[in-house]
Amino acid sequence: MDISIVIPLLNEEDSLLELHQWITRVLEADKYLYEIIFIDDGSTDNSWKIIGNICKNDPHVKAVKFKRNYGKSQALHAGFSMAQGKVVITMDADLQDNPEEIPELYQMIISDNYDLVSGWKKIRYDSKIKKNIPSKLFNWAARKVSGLPLHDFNCGLKAYKNQVVKDIEVYGEMHRYIPFLAKNEGYTRIGEKIVKHQARKYGETKFGSDRFVKGVLDLITLWFLTRFAKRPMHLFGALGILMFLIGGIATFSILAAKAYKLYYHIPTHLVTDRPWFYIALAAMILGSQFFLAGFLGEMLLKNSGKVIRYKIDKKINTQ
Repeated sequence: MDISIVIPLLNEEDSLLELHQWITRVLEADKYLYEIIFIDDGSTDNSWKIIGNICKNDPHVKAVKFKRNYGKSQALHAGFSMAQGKVVITMDADLQDNPEEIPELYQMIISDNYDLVSGWKKIRYDSKIKKNIPSKLFNWAARKVSGLPLHDFNCGLKAYKNQVVKDIEVYGEMHRYIPFLAKNEGYTRIGEKIVKHQARKYGETKFGSDRFVKGVLDLITLWFLTRFAKRPMHLFGALGILMFLIGGIATFSILAAKAYKLYYHIPTHLVTDRPWFYIALAAMILGSQFFLAGFLGEMLLKNSGKVIRYKIDKKINTQ
């Protein structure tokens, strides 16, 4: 199979038929062997009913419906696990991603041997205040942390080698950072393609004003996990050593000052009256807690088991 199209969605009943027809028209024009995988992330409208009708009439379509809304990352994880095509392409269901880009994205993976190609919506039709400006700030921060010169980490239109989507672990809200996750797994041939952005035709955006804040927090989490997930003691142990050094210096200063004044019979105060005593005490306590956190992290890492990511309510597999 040439291409797998993975489409996560939430309450997109108005756009699904048009999107399916558009994708089908593009792929059949170039005679690709393909599959379309809809992942219904707990929609409460008629999205699943429409997908069911599409599946009845098109054997190329597969679909999964979650019991509730788990998030885009979980939807992509489910779609990636099902994908069989040599090239896996993700796109949103709101018609803002243009299916006409699919053939060129496919060729960039197959002919140019990219591991991953990320879309860049250079010209956007979003509100500049609500989405455009925050997106630029977010992408700037993501470039600095990840070291990848991509302009649009949030773009849902991306293409991957099949092996890439099988190797990366998309969890939480990390769908924004799939190129970063792929890079951390050793896939360094990551490209970018300017793609057309379509103005939203139906409904309203599912992203609130808190997306920027969540994105930054997720980026910090990913930076931490990338560097210390497999060696938490390296971070917490280093912080613990730093605290013990501060505490040791404070303790030494207290004892040295006390000994000096006693030796020369200079009137002195109780040790507990000096601010350095409390600095030393706090530093020692913090140092101990950092070391304890590092040990607990190492123990959890050694004994971590599998967790339930999502529960599938219904599934359609026509092949």
